[in-house]
Amino acid sequence: MHSIHRSHLIRAIAMGGLAAGVLDAIDAVVAFKAVLGFDPVPIYQFVASGMLGPRAFAGGTATALVGLGIHFLIAFSAAAVFVLASARWRGLVRHFAGAGMLYGVGVFVVMSYVVIPLSRIPAAPFSLPLFLNGIIGHALLVGLPIAYAAKRYLASDGVTSPMLGRPVEST
Repeated sequence: MHSIHRSHLIRAIAMGGLAAGVLDAIDAVVAFKAVLGFDPVPIYQFVASGMLGPRAFAGGTATALVGLGIHFLIAFSAAAVFVLASARWRGLVRHFAGAGMLYGVGVFVVMSYVVIPLSRIPAAPFSLPLFLNGIIGHALLVGLPIAYAAKRYLASDGVTSPMLGRPVEST
C-alpha cells in the first residue's frame, strides 16, 4: 500500500471535518443568537459543560475555547466515520448528496438523543426553531460537506483504500 492512498483518507477527513466544524459553528452562533439571544461564549461553554459540568459557565473565554475544541473534535470524528464508511461502501460516494444529508440528520439525532443526555450538559427546554435548524443545519452544513469531501478525495480513479486494499469506485 502506498502512503498516497492513506493521504486521500486523511485529506477527506481533514477537509470534511474542518468544513463541517466551521459551518456548524457559524450556524450555532447565528441560530442561538436569533432564537435565544446568546453570544458565542455561552454557546461554547454549554458544549464544554458536557465534560466540565456546571463550572464551565464560570470559566469565561477559556472554557468557551474548550467547548470549541470539543465541537471540532466531534466534527472530525463524524467526518472520520463517514469517510471510512465511504471507503467500504462505495455507494456513499456515488450518492454523496443524499447520503451526506441523511448522515447529517443522523449525527444530529445521535448528538441530541444519545451523546448530550449521557454528558454533563444541563437539560434545556425544547425549542422548535432550534430543533428544525438542527436537523436542516446538520443535513446541509455537517453531512453534506463531509460527504462532498469523501467524494472529492475518494472518488478518483485508482484510489485504493488502505483499510481495504481494493479500489474505491469512481463516480
